[in-house]
Amino acid sequence: MASPYHSVSGKSKNNDDGRVVFLASTLLWPLPPDLSGGSPDPIHVSLTFGISVALMSACLGTAGAVHLNPAVTLSLLAGVRMSLASALLYMIAQVLGAITASGFIRSVTPPEVRGDLGLNVVTPGVSEFQAVCVEMMVTFQLVLCVFATSDQKAGLSKMAPVIVGSSVTLGHLVAIGFTGCSMNPARSLGPAIITANFESHWVFWVGPFTGALLATVTYDLLLVPRWNTQSLIVQAKVWVSAGVLPFPTCYINCACM
Repeated sequence: MASPYHSVSGKSKNNDDGRVVFLASTLLWPLPPDLSGGSPDPIHVSLTFGISVALMSACLGTAGAVHLNPAVTLSLLAGVRMSLASALLYMIAQVLGAITASGFIRSVTPPEVRGDLGLNVVTPGVSEFQAVCVEMMVTFQLVLCVFATSDQKAGLSKMAPVIVGSSVTLGHLVAIGFTGCSMNPARSLGPAIITANFESHWVFWVGPFTGALLATVTYDLLLVPRWNTQSLIVQAKVWVSAGVLPFPTCYINCACM
């Protein structure tokens, strides 16, 4: 009898490739003021990230469960939509992809243009608590969009790349002035490791992870309730499985920044 679970080894490879392409395309924007004529345009930056996510989703989503964001992966794990083993593999791939992309950009970019590789930092005048709240809010709306577009009953799956990409763009428009906008711990970790700058780095893990978990609770318990005694028994098996269940397919077509 064939197993109902999908292997994730190949998908983790796709996930790693997607993270490299995504960060390589988005970390090129932070030109220093003397070369760009001023600070990077927030609209330019926001559109770059949003379009990159939409394209990665459209191009790699057909290859399987593609996640570019540990916060999204955590939300799927918390919602019993994937196994612990799968989540770990995805997060390892995401982190390795982010570090590889940041290292690649540093190696091919002239020092006078390199800047800080898009390092996420808390803006002066913004407290760390405020920064965590901002990151929590923008990640919250991102994960809600992921869940909504991947719910077959909602009929939005075909629009997933556009909707999730727009969500990423919105998050950046809101948060750039506060934190540079992470929404994605791996995206923040790559430049931090390459530049050896971890000042307030914890903000970019606690904020997105908290927002992702709150979004999971909101969607599964309030917006689209899906928990009962029977479903808990059945779906809890996913946590100890070797992959992800094809139901409710919320992980499919979600390439999220």
